[in-house]
Amino acid sequence: MNRDFISEPIEFEWDEGNKGKNLRKHGILNEEAESVFFDKKSLLADDLKHSKFEDRFQVVGKSVMENLLTVFFTIRKDKVRIISARSVNKKERKAYEQKVKTNTKL
Repeated sequence: MNRDFISEPIEFEWDEGNKGKNLRKHGILNEEAESVFFDKKSLLADDLKHSKFEDRFQVVGKSVMENLLTVFFTIRKDKVRIISARSVNKKERKAYEQKVKTNTKL
């Protein structure tokens, strides 16, 4: 997937119900979740499993706190609307590390 569908500068929008959810459930502040979008090595993919009513996406990347996170989001009116953020699982960590390893060899 190409990152070009996210317009620069990136603008974020939070649903009132989701504003504190990631902190309560996963210990991740909203600002940390947003910072993953600025990791140039991040992985971006369609989230087909959750795209029933709207297109949803997943980004895996390093936050400003140096944590590897997975962030699920949608785009609404040219704004990134984060749905959830959590620490990566083993499969996501391996994919990210493989991309970093491959890119550094170029």
